[in-house]
Amino acid sequence: MVSLRYVLRAVLLTGLLLAPPAAAHTDAPRDPTEAAPKQVEGVDVTEHLGASLPKGLSFTDEHGQKATLGQYFDGKHPVILTFNYSNCPMLCSLMLNGLVQGLKQLAYTPGKEFRIVTVSIDHHETTERALSTQQRYLREYGRPEASDGWHFLTGSEASVREFARAVGFGYAYNEARKEYAHPSAMAVASPDGRIVRYLYGIEYQPSKLKLALLEATEGKIGNPFDRLVLYCFHYDATEGKYAPVAANIMRAGGALAVVVLASFLTLLWRADLKKRRRIAESTS
Repeated sequence: MVSLRYVLRAVLLTGLLLAPPAAAHTDAPRDPTEAAPKQVEGVDVTEHLGASLPKGLSFTDEHGQKATLGQYFDGKHPVILTFNYSNCPMLCSLMLNGLVQGLKQLAYTPGKEFRIVTVSIDHHETTERALSTQQRYLREYGRPEASDGWHFLTGSEASVREFARAVGFGYAYNEARKEYAHPSAMAVASPDGRIVRYLYGIEYQPSKLKLALLEATEGKIGNPFDRLVLYCFHYDATEGKYAPVAANIMRAGGALAVVVLASFLTLLWRADLKKRRRIAESTS
């Protein structure tokens, strides 16, 4: 039989298991509404819907060949633009894995119906590292033919900054952590190189991807919506109370699991209580 005592014990144990590790002791208040530290000031997305991209920007592709941003726009195929880097500690992997999972459910394939261009935030990233990252996601995608349609570009600091400015991706570098703070967002551009839509988050529904690509093909400029900006940044209590939203998502998932388990066990307890009452009434 299930008693209320066991229900409460189970809920408490689940909460302890799913709760995030305790942060190091600090006298700073734990106010979740406090401002982000200086390291993430300006890390946001400024939408430039309808703006034309600077096609003359110079980069190097994953094979070490010189390339310009404009060569990926042929006037026929829309282009998904992502802003990531290979040594990203958290959000880039979540973001690109989410894109791959969404693309797997589409009949469209990069290189045929559309293209993807991933520009590295890190201007120190090598072409060898970019190629390794491309191959990793192509293996996950399971369509080797997409190698002709998904390119990983590296470039000078000036080219990277100009690309970020043009697309509206704000980012910052944390010298102490040797990593970048950046938003989790992608832009979708028309075949002639105009920004028509932004996609936010770490999950990309196939229906939204398809709609974005279809509208981009037709050159339709979308409206801002579903704007939930996630940030990639290492949590450090000594630098402020800002924590990666990706970690907050995991915490929220843990809290939801606690609620679901508590509800389930409560229903069991109530059913057991009713059963005992019926037994007691039948024997009285």
